[in-house]
Amino acid sequence: MEFKYVPTTCPFCGTGCSFNLVVKDGKVVGTAPFHRSPVNEGKVCQKGANANEFVNAHDRIKTPLIKKDGKFVEATWEEAYKLIASKLGQYSGEQIAVIGSARASNEDNYALQKFARCVMQTPNIDHCARLCHASTVEGLTQIFGSGAMTNSISDLADTNCAFIIGSNNFEAHPLIGRRIMQAKANGAKIIVCDPRRTATAKQADLYIQQNSGTDIALLNGMMQYIIKNGWENKEFIQNRTLGYEEFKACVMQDKYSLENVSKVTGVPAEDIKTACEWIHEADKTAAVYSLGVTQHIVGVDNVCSVGFLQMLTGNMGKPGTGVNALRGQNNVQGACDMGALPDSLPGYQKVSDAAAVKKFEDAWGCKVPAKVGITIPEMFETFDKEPSKLKAMYLMGENPILSEPDIAAIDRALKNVEFLVVQDIFLTETSEYADVILPATCYAEKDGTQTNTERRVQKLRKAQEGPGIAKNDWQIIADLAAEMGHADKFAWKNASEIFDEMAALTPLYGGMDYDRINSEGLQWPCPTKEHMGTKVLHAEKFNGMPDGKAKFLPIEHRSPAEVTDAEYPFALTTGATIWHSQSGTMSRRSESLNNECPRSWIEINTEDAKELNIKNGDVITACSRSGEVNAPAKVTPDIKKGVMFMPYHFSESRVNLITNPSCDPVSGTPELKVCAINIKIPKEA
Repeated sequence: MEFKYVPTTCPFCGTGCSFNLVVKDGKVVGTAPFHRSPVNEGKVCQKGANANEFVNAHDRIKTPLIKKDGKFVEATWEEAYKLIASKLGQYSGEQIAVIGSARASNEDNYALQKFARCVMQTPNIDHCARLCHASTVEGLTQIFGSGAMTNSISDLADTNCAFIIGSNNFEAHPLIGRRIMQAKANGAKIIVCDPRRTATAKQADLYIQQNSGTDIALLNGMMQYIIKNGWENKEFIQNRTLGYEEFKACVMQDKYSLENVSKVTGVPAEDIKTACEWIHEADKTAAVYSLGVTQHIVGVDNVCSVGFLQMLTGNMGKPGTGVNALRGQNNVQGACDMGALPDSLPGYQKVSDAAAVKKFEDAWGCKVPAKVGITIPEMFETFDKEPSKLKAMYLMGENPILSEPDIAAIDRALKNVEFLVVQDIFLTETSEYADVILPATCYAEKDGTQTNTERRVQKLRKAQEGPGIAKNDWQIIADLAAEMGHADKFAWKNASEIFDEMAALTPLYGGMDYDRINSEGLQWPCPTKEHMGTKVLHAEKFNGMPDGKAKFLPIEHRSPAEVTDAEYPFALTTGATIWHSQSGTMSRRSESLNNECPRSWIEINTEDAKELNIKNGDVITACSRSGEVNAPAKVTPDIKKGVMFMPYHFSESRVNLITNPSCDPVSGTPELKVCAINIKIPKEA
């Protein structure tokens, strides 16, 4: 009997905690603390503690599967490769859509976007950041020149005031919540803005329960009050920003007075005053947000407005401050960094930049489509409404039938795909639509890297062999490229060679190589071999911005795409629970996690439940303009009257049956946080 510990990085949220995988006789059997990580210092949440349980699940995909006469049959790799190469070879580049994965490694996503652009000659490459933090990338790039979290997770323990808006840290990012509690223990004030009294809100010194979709009104009102009291940081504004006067004229309008903002947001004016006073009195204020800010039709504007608050008060470029956008999935930051985006090559080098395109063409030895491709929502809309324009899709490690809004439209779209390849570790709800399914290894079965929410690049380390004849994602892609005549461009022997190729082409990673990434990892930008990584962005200037200065913009409050009315009088919002991750593909195959939280629910305010004659546990039906879904009622005073909540992890009660398909016009991020619904009342027994 042989035991060993293999240090690795968690496959769940974007915090990027490390732990040891416990291996017995060549199989992963448990987890154990790894204390050297600066991210989590040996602590893990419930998901991390049980991250071993899905690895050897009985229903892992073990061999390629090809659909014949409506049923999947086992196939060899050679059969699968030949079929895929033959089918994809029938389509021109722009008839193909490719979706990467925030679950997969940096190396996997780099390989896939290179395959899309170099072999398939398609610009249509995207991944699930579109669902969550594309608004962050667009918004922060507009105003700061970089679309990433500006500070480090450890900084949050050193702040004097944490301003948390649209982020339930204690369930979605528990080890980041731990840092905030360390700050509170040191005397920091905690402000939480959220329509739900979440586990995070219950730890707040000041809880602001705004109406869903009113974040800009709230922030503009706060900034007007700060300016009226002369609390703005005049030196920072003058020396490090542009556009202030036009921005000021916007927020100083009467509609953003505390009296009017209170009416729009439902927040007492005194609470808004208190929040402003605490931010003014604090030497360092850190703004923290997540999907409650980004998943709106004004997601980009919301992100910008959070940035403006920090610029206005000078809380940028130093420890304990900044705009801390918390990424949802383990490698959503890395997948963006790797160029799994329709407008960006690796390192956010734009496909519209001729010099950048030429650099990659010279390095790869192929033509690169020098145009912006289409986003995931646009892909599915095209398959649904104009299927003659898109014919095939290659999907790696995503489950859009469960994660995208408006499931009826996604169902129609997937049925219209002429040839669909799904590459995954489990048979997902989406894989049912596939023509070919390819078995991939999971995080515990591969070497590689992933990049967490604070831009820290860390290693995955192989602890066991994959099931059956499953292969690493990048190896599948390289083999398929070879089958299609491009073996020389994908002739990597290991993850190290892929990483080093990427880093040589990506200035943000330019000083890194695979061997340099030790147990602590490195935070980009890391431009040279001597550089030790960057803990805080924008310390002296905003790189990528004119004159190195951040940019204020006038941004007005706009209502959500769907507002409540007599037919649909309630606003539905969605989110996570501490026990599960995303569409539940991995976490719901953990017996421990699923036993704790085996089913979905609809959260409903106590007064609303009384008026509707709904009791706790009653199975009720939520109806929207898109569809309807059943789930048990969870009656609680913790959610605002007129608002309801559902988690998004459960295939049996798919919340995306009822969410609306409206998207932010800039980022393409869907408005999953506001949807108008009604409730069908259960008949009395």
